[in-house]
Amino acid sequence: MSPSYNAGFGNEFQSEALPDALPKGRNSPQRCPYDLYAEQLSGSAFTAPRTHNLRTWLYRIRPSVVHTPFVPIPAPNVVRSFSVATDDGECISTPNQLRWSPFEIPTNGKVNFIEGLNTVCGAGDVSSHSGLAVMIYTANADMENTAFYNSDGDFLIVPQEGRLEIQTELGVISAEPKEIVVIPRGIKYSVKLVDGKARGYILETFDRHWELPDLGPIGANGLANPRDFLYPTAAFEDKDGAEYKIITKYQSRFFAVTQNHSPFDVVAWHGNYSPFKYDLRNFNCINTVSFDHPDPSIYTVLTVKSGNPGTALADFVIFPPRWMVAENTFRPPWYHRNCMSEFMGLISGAYDAKAEGFVPGGASLHSMMSAHGPDAVTFERESTKQLGPEKLREDGLAFMFESYLTLSLSKWALDKDTAGGRALQPNYYQCWQPLVKKFNGLDLTKH
Repeated sequence: MSPSYNAGFGNEFQSEALPDALPKGRNSPQRCPYDLYAEQLSGSAFTAPRTHNLRTWLYRIRPSVVHTPFVPIPAPNVVRSFSVATDDGECISTPNQLRWSPFEIPTNGKVNFIEGLNTVCGAGDVSSHSGLAVMIYTANADMENTAFYNSDGDFLIVPQEGRLEIQTELGVISAEPKEIVVIPRGIKYSVKLVDGKARGYILETFDRHWELPDLGPIGANGLANPRDFLYPTAAFEDKDGAEYKIITKYQSRFFAVTQNHSPFDVVAWHGNYSPFKYDLRNFNCINTVSFDHPDPSIYTVLTVKSGNPGTALADFVIFPPRWMVAENTFRPPWYHRNCMSEFMGLISGAYDAKAEGFVPGGASLHSMMSAHGPDAVTFERESTKQLGPEKLREDGLAFMFESYLTLSLSKWALDKDTAGGRALQPNYYQCWQPLVKKFNGLDLTKH
């Protein structure tokens, strides 16, 4: 049976898997209905302003505290520190433009969603709640009797291949390519692969939480509309006996505990701190109807704000199918040097600024102030073609993680022989080399 959802970004919801499981008139009565335990999950400080205060009350069969002590477990391809101060550090600094071919999905042995996490780049420090990390996930097995929660930050998950069934404490979320899922800090979940294999992208943010961008002169509607964000409804497991492993990412290290009951035993919940999903096909594009290529900020789906107004810790931006009608205009993105870092991925189809090499399941990184833009083939085509209204790439869906932070690269991402698929393209820079001098101005030195 398909999961059911509540709708509306950031709303207060209440959900019961059994009738009258939620206490009436109070959050923590002396005895909860059905003899459940009350447990509050806080996603913000108690004293955060009401507009940013996040918490959910869970009514569960056992409290989360019933487990064995934490023990460290290996996570070899998840970066622990983004410092590049020492030669033997985990990360490398480079301003080079980088591009990766599709990351290979494992074929030898079983690799589940958590085991298949690989850090590509990042910045900041999880212990001070500052910064972010970009990851790739590749998996070929379900998480069996295993759950995960992230103590360090929120995961924004972008499936590229393979459907996911995500069982969370608050209910079940199904996700397919062209949808995204956000799992906030601290919420436990387990991932099943509906198609037997999966690949995608993750943006982990250590500070604050995702918000809808301000619309300003756009007005009250447009871009990602709040009604299209879907939140799970209560669905619980009452299972005892089997050993369940609970893994947490804590200060970028992995730890595990065991317990003899399912972690998904929440019978009812109410609050505003919950995982959610969004279908990118519902995005309402804003675009020019006159001339010039607008700034890509008009394609922002979600944002994590920084302390500097108008400058994001992270923006999640998409480039979906859309009509292009700009007159006397070079329509692809212009050549650009940016004070922001831009990590891009391709979910399906092709991208309008690259004729080849940037393909679904791959990625690119254009770091702060590193020049980038259309390849030579695209420039020649788009500079000379006859302009008219056109629907841009009806099968194409690209996205960008953008941040004001300077990102450091993991050794895994820069290894040409990495087990992740020998994905790094060492000759990416060559796509711009055929751009030749076209200047036809008068040579004044002859006069």
